Amino acid sequence: MLSFIPTLVVVASMQAAQPVTIETPEMLVEMTPRTPDQMGSFYEARGFPKPMLDILKKQCFITVGITNKSKDTIWMDLSNWKFTSQGKSIHREHRDRWKQRWKKMDIPLSKQSTFRWTLIPESLDYLPGEREGGNIVLPFTRDYFNFEAEFVTGKNKQGKILTISTEKLFCAEDAR
Repeated sequence: MLSFIPTLVVVASMQAAQPVTIETPEMLVEMTPRTPDQMGSFYEARGFPKPMLDILKKQCFITVGITNKSKDTIWMDLSNWKFTSQGKSIHREHRDRWKQRWKKMDIPLSKQSTFRWTLIPESLDYLPGEREGGNIVLPFTRDYFNFEAEFVTGKNKQGKILTISTEKLFCAEDAR
């Protein structure tokens, strides 16, 4: 019984279990930091080679879920997302850059496709009531960081612009 208690404490203290929620009348955005062990295990279970796993375990993964609560189309474009820490920009690599990296490393196409499938698309339309998401991959930092994004609304992207932000994002770390 005593050996079970420390395990319970570790699980309860993992920051990765708590998503950062941003809610407006039009949308709900949940951003959940994932630990290197979580992501490494996920990709390892899908047969990713060790060189690929080694790179991925050094990144910061945030799983994003977006729900359109409005009666209008909401348009997401990751080029309108900004991440900053201590006043400096955090550069998110475009999914095409990841593809180039994997190609250079001779990673099998099936693994490249699986990785791309787990990422949130670069742009996407959210119809009323629709929920969609995926992972954002950032360089790892131990500091909290800020997030700001703009979304365009309307069937033809002619509606109002929605802006969301938070200062509460972080890169999850494995329990020690």
